Amino acid sequence: MSATIIDGKAFAAKVREQVAEHVARLKAEHGITPGLAVVLVGEDPASQVYVRSKGKQTAEAGMNSFERKLPVETSEADLLAVVQELNADPAVHGILVQLPLPAHVNSDLVINAIDPAKDVDGFHISNVGLLGTGQKSMVPCTPLGCLMLLRDHLGSLSGLNAVVVGRSNIVGKPMAQLLLGDSCTVTIAHSRTKDLAAVCRGADILVAAVGRPEMIPGDWVKPGAVVIDVGINRIERDGKTRLVGDVDFASAVEVAGAITPVPGGVGPMTIACLLANTLTACRRANGLAEPEGLTA
Repeated sequence: MSATIIDGKAFAAKVREQVAEHVARLKAEHGITPGLAVVLVGEDPASQVYVRSKGKQTAEAGMNSFERKLPVETSEADLLAVVQELNADPAVHGILVQLPLPAHVNSDLVINAIDPAKDVDGFHISNVGLLGTGQKSMVPCTPLGCLMLLRDHLGSLSGLNAVVVGRSNIVGKPMAQLLLGDSCTVTIAHSRTKDLAAVCRGADILVAAVGRPEMIPGDWVKPGAVVIDVGINRIERDGKTRLVGDVDFASAVEVAGAITPVPGGVGPMTIACLLANTLTACRRANGLAEPEGLTA
């Protein structure tokens, strides 16, 4: 029996539509337009493509898009000054500093200089702490996207065993916190976990976020489990370059109850959730109710 394929591309399109509807109502009823500022330092090709895509989708949702492109030699002090300027701008509700930053810049210092209420990436230490203690925060986009996909497919997650493979600050740790918030029993596994295969086999929900191509084979998957594959790895096979996840899709799809493909699974949800976070930040800043179904 083949697993249900969770179509992240289609779901992300629905999220963007919902955001656009909320934005249109905000404009019509309150005269407010959410604004997202993206700061790019240097000319990393992958970052440039990503920033262009963010700008395009921000505009399509009816939001204001602000881009600050700075040369690679920009000093840490000058970058911090740009962040402070955006913090003070009432037209900007969300600020995202594109990572990675050049080696001479302290990324943690820059991220923690962003106003936590405008930190739509959810990386500020204050938002990390708020999420970890179950309080209202800005939530990292990729884990939020995973949570939305899980809720859509399963409904209630209460009481399910969830295993998150990977302990990064960007995905693994916040994903675990979100699953705890939805009353899952959560295990964070990693490269040093003893008998990782057995740990994975106990999961009703298996989230793979390790950045190692096809590391998790189908026989690590509990029959009927929901598999969320966060990995995006570029490999060469049969003389061609292709994208694969952290899960061996071909074997896992025969065992799982549902699975996200790579590409077309979690990836499209990240920018959709960035737009959702910007909308949430804007509504909070103006004392308005949060958009239902678009937050954790």
